[in-house]
This record gives sequence, C-alpha cells and structure tokens, in this order.
Amino acid sequence: MLTALVQMRSALQEVRLPLELPSAPEQRDAQREMVDQLEDYVIPRLMTIDAPLLTVVGGSTGAGKSTLVNSLVGSRVTQPGVLRPTTRSPVLVHNPADAEWFGQDRLLPELERVSRSTNDPEALQLVSSEAVPAGLAILDAPDIDSVEERNRTLAAQLLAAADLWLFVTSAARYADQVPWDFLRKAAERSAAVAIVLDRTPEEAVETVSTHLARMLASRGLKDSPLFVVTEGDVSEDGLLPASSVSSIRGWLESLAADAEARSAVVKQTLDGAVRTLARRTYFVADAATEQVDAVRRLRDDANKAYDQAVTEISAASADGTLLRGEVLARWQEFVGTGELLKSLETRVGWLRDRVVNAIKGKPQQAERVTVAVESGLETLILEHAEAAAERAEASWQSLASGQILLADAGEDLGRASRDFRRRAERAVRDWQSDVLEMVRSEGADKRTTARFLAFGVNGLSVALMVVVFAHTAGVTGAEAGIAGGSAVLGQKLLEAVFGDQAVRTLAERARRDLESKVTALLDSERQRYLDLLTGLEISPEAPEKLRAASRRVDDLRFAAKGGTGS
Repeated sequence: MLTALVQMRSALQEVRLPLELPSAPEQRDAQREMVDQLEDYVIPRLMTIDAPLLTVVGGSTGAGKSTLVNSLVGSRVTQPGVLRPTTRSPVLVHNPADAEWFGQDRLLPELERVSRSTNDPEALQLVSSEAVPAGLAILDAPDIDSVEERNRTLAAQLLAAADLWLFVTSAARYADQVPWDFLRKAAERSAAVAIVLDRTPEEAVETVSTHLARMLASRGLKDSPLFVVTEGDVSEDGLLPASSVSSIRGWLESLAADAEARSAVVKQTLDGAVRTLARRTYFVADAATEQVDAVRRLRDDANKAYDQAVTEISAASADGTLLRGEVLARWQEFVGTGELLKSLETRVGWLRDRVVNAIKGKPQQAERVTVAVESGLETLILEHAEAAAERAEASWQSLASGQILLADAGEDLGRASRDFRRRAERAVRDWQSDVLEMVRSEGADKRTTARFLAFGVNGLSVALMVVVFAHTAGVTGAEAGIAGGSAVLGQKLLEAVFGDQAVRTLAERARRDLESKVTALLDSERQRYLDLLTGLEISPEAPEKLRAASRRVDDLRFAAKGGTGS
C-alpha cells in the first residue's frame, strides 16, 4: 500500500491543469490538497503507524482554541490572539518521550521545526510537556476562517494531517457555514472528530448543545463526542478552570493510555483518507483528460489553418495562377509569342537553332522574368501565411483557454511573424538558385547543348519555373490560351535541349523543392502556436496513469478487507 500511495502521489504531481477550463480551478485546488495530505499525513503515518495520536485543534476565529490548548496542558504553551488575524506558527505539544516522532522527516515535513514562538506560518513550534501523556500530541492550528488566506490554507493542511480533529466552536458561531464545510469533509472521509462547544453560557448549554447534536447527526457525525465548555473566568495565565476541561482531558488521556483504542482512531482516519484520496483522484484525472482534449483541439485547429495554407499555395503555384500579370508579361517579352510559338511544329533540330537566336542576347529579359517570379511567389506565400494566422487565431479565440494563451503569447499571432516576408524572400531566391543549379547540372554533360547553355542557362531556368507553375494545367478563363501556350512553349524549349523524360524529372524535382521550402516556411509560423501548447507540459498519458494508480490503491484496500470493501 505504501508503494501504491507513493506512485499515486507521483501520478498526481505529473498532472498539469494550466488551461482555464471550467473544471480546472476546483481540481487544481483538489490536486494540491491531495498531494499535501499524502505528503503531510498519509505516507508518513503509514511509515510510522505507531507514532503518537496527533490531535489537531481547529475551529473558527475567536472560538478559544489556544486558550483551550493551554488549559488542557495546564500552562501557557501557545499564545492566544488578541488582534485578528493572528499570524503565527502552529504549535505542537507532545510528551518528552515522543520527541523523536516529530522530526523534520515525519508528519508535516514541509514545516520547519522551531522551539520558539514565531510569526512564520512555514514553521512548526514544538513544545515538550510532561502534562501531555505519551502517545498523544496536541496541535494548535490557525483559524479556518481567517481573513489571511495563508492561515486558512495552513489550517486546512493541518486538519488534513490529523489523526483526530478536536473541532472548537462557540455558542455564537456553531451554525456558521465555514466550520460545517470542514466537518462535512471530515464525515466524507470518516475522519475521527470530537466537537468542543466552547464559551457557552450556562443557561444556553442545553438548547445549543441539543441543536448542535442534531446538526452533527444529520451530517453523518452522530458518533462524534460532543464536549461543552461553559463560559467562565480565565486566569492571569490565560487558563480556564481545570474543571471546565476535565472531561476533554480525561477522554484524551484514556485514548493515549489505550493502545488498541488509539490504533483504532488512527486506522479509521487513515483508511478514510486513503479511500477518499483514491476516489477524488478520478475527478482530477477527468479534468486532466479535458486538458488533453483541449490541447488536441487547439493543436488541430492550428494545424488545419496552416495545412490549408500549404495546400492552397501548392495549388496556386501549380495551376497556372502565377502565369498571369507581371510574370506572363515578362515571359512573353523573353520568348515572344508569335514566331517562336509557331516554330514548335517544326523539327526539333531547327527549333534548337531558332531558340538560340531568340534567346541569345536577352539576359536582361530572363532576369526580369526571374524578378517577376520572385515577386509573385513572395506575395502568394505572404498572403496565405497571413490568412493562416488569422484562421488559427480566430479558432483559438472561440475558446476561453485559447483566448488566454493568445493574450499571454507576447506577440500578435493573428499576423505573420515580423520577419516572415524576409524569410519568404530568401526561400524563394534559394529555390530559384536551386532551379538554376538543376539546369546547369543537367546540361553539363550534353555536348550538343553546350553552345545553347552558354547563352541560356538563365533562360532555361526561367522556362523550368514556368513549366512548374503550370504543373496541373489548371489555367482557366481568358488567359488560358496565352498562359497555357506559354507553359507549353517553355516545356518544348526544355525538351529541345534535354529531352522529354529529363524535363519531366527536372520539373518534378523543382516542384518538390518548392513545396518543401513553402512547407518549412509555414511550419515555422505554425510552430508559434504549437510552442504555446508544448509549453503547457500537458501529458496525454497522465490521466490514465493517475487512474491506474488509484485503481491499484483501491484494489489493495479491497484485498486488505478480505474482499468486502468499504
């Protein structure tokens, strides 16, 4: 069981609930409470099952907890608060013989051990007193309804680490909601609880105690002992008359003296804590699953936006869309559309000579086509990158969790990155250089084309780009004939030099290279969104790992009770 609980604690700690989903705030608190209880009480208590019974005195502001503790011990060991809120370290009073049980590595290990009164709520003041019987320790906790959040959190943490709650309320405060929220939790996990109705006027004892007993019974605490301390004078040392607390002291002393009774209380509270922890982990696991699902949706939305951009750029750079406007005009200037186009119907050898004559002396025209292609591609890529960013942002803005991530991103993710245009320009120029190198390499060993290549490497590169841009022959409308014819002309020009198979291979290589560069560009933009999700450190395996750890704990509890469960 100890191993199983350590594994459950580890599984709880691995759960991350950073997204602001409806279940997240409550389950974050629950997760923290459960880890604290496992570390502060359940695991240490299992390791030291014979340790003294830890009785935590808790209750509302002004209920008289510190005065009660001092009166039970018979001396001032904890300072009652005159001003509210009282911020000080909790005080644990124990028998000198039991000092070894309360070292730093035992119960409440996160609290520093001190031997003096301090205002540090991160410290635990240890007080040794012969007035406390061996086998019993009494801990004075902060107010559960303190206006100081740290006091309230510490009070809850200390009560979760108790073997026995000595819950103090008063005739004026016993019906308050906050104490009953704590008592309800105690009943749910079968914690051992005793109630002290403090500072009660004699004439109100019967009425108030009867009402309080009914309230306890209706909330599952009918077996909890109820002690009444009447309103009375407090000595100069801050103590109540010994007779006022004799029934409580006698009951605690009898528990300390009876090892079997003491063990029963510890086992009742410990088993209830383990059972409740195992049950509550499923709610945390469900919340973790919601986080995983939310991350998956956010990731899918971002991927969808950028996948669409990649697909649309790929289509637009292959269906003839780019063979319009400036690109088409510069290409026509370079090759002409009349005589050279008509000559395609003649012999290839004659065409080769005609092409040489047509291209020779036109490097400026080739450069103009290159510049037009560069500009057209850059514009196409930038437009789709902007559209993808807008789509991804819009999908994330539709979710509260996405809105918070976008707000904390540190940049406007609804636009392309500031340096995207520069990176797109570089990518396009790199692609054009790659196309030029393909043409140069392909023609290096072709002696028959050496003269032509000397004049037309740039021109052939431009022709190859034009062929790539009409890859799917999807040009429609009024420009179909012109753009399509220009692409055919470029292809025939290349075939005249390299042969049709080589041209197909070159075009496919250039096409793949362009798609690769575009994909890399858009992936870098996509990554801005994905990095936000990665930074959340939400593990898809964490929910099921936590459920498996909880099932293991439940199985061991069931087996330990002879298969009857509880």
